Amino acid sequence: MILSVIHTTSYKYNNSISYCQNLANLKPRNFKGQELLDYQLEITPKPTTFKENIDFFGNTVAHFSIEKQLKELTVTAKSKVKRDYKLQEDPLTSEICKEMSLEKSLLELTKITPEIIDAKQFLLDSMFIKNIAPIFKEYAKASFKKDRSVFEATNELMKRIFTDFKFDSGFSNVATPIDKVMKAKKGVCQDFAQVAIACLRAVGLPARYVSGYIETLPPPGKEKLIGTDASHAWFSVYIPNFGWVDFDPTNNQIPKNQHIITAYGRDYYDVPPLKGVIYGSGKNTMQVSVDIRPFEKPLT
Repeated sequence: MILSVIHTTSYKYNNSISYCQNLANLKPRNFKGQELLDYQLEITPKPTTFKENIDFFGNTVAHFSIEKQLKELTVTAKSKVKRDYKLQEDPLTSEICKEMSLEKSLLELTKITPEIIDAKQFLLDSMFIKNIAPIFKEYAKASFKKDRSVFEATNELMKRIFTDFKFDSGFSNVATPIDKVMKAKKGVCQDFAQVAIACLRAVGLPARYVSGYIETLPPPGKEKLIGTDASHAWFSVYIPNFGWVDFDPTNNQIPKNQHIITAYGRDYYDVPPLKGVIYGSGKNTMQVSVDIRPFEKPLT
């Protein structure tokens, strides 16, 4: 299926700012099962400087600055993405995923190969997931037994987070410590992804943060409203001899064609959709709109 994605972020400043510098992680990635067919990044007012580069994790990052007075900033990313989950090897039918237990995985992770070395960087402390508290290992141990497959255990971990945690958009922000999220058992998608990553790293498994989008479908008989889709986050676990497998604890599902990936990182800090610095004073308001729909019916 081919999807049209329009992601618009608007900032309004009470007082004019004189300068801003920004990073954008908005360009969908290319991999087996996802192909970026077209991409445009529209910025108003026009940037003074603009460049793109590939970061350490292989994500495309746009750097731009605006070096003049402004009271509004709008960033719109328009993407055309072909998604076909069937092109990827299905972990549900993989013999490797069925047989690769926690004990076998930890043994495989002692090997020195380029793939293992690359995966093991996702075992290290990151900005928002560091000094992992014992509570995460205890929570993980209910699912992870040495003879149980990593896939099966991670799938159960996803389901437990979905069941045990409450989605509460007013509870946390990007800087809320995961220990606080774990104790309160509530938060949003980025919190649930980071809790899962902390649990996986606590038992010795590489886990990474996935940033992207999820298409929402309207109730039967209802028309889809513009802008009701969302930026989204989930996580991946590395299963030796198979590769990375994605899990979405917010929706209790293995991501397929409704999920579009923009970036991988160690946690949210590495791959926020937008971040930057401004020179000025006063408050600002931000509005975000995301719309995903089949490309056969693109927005005008």
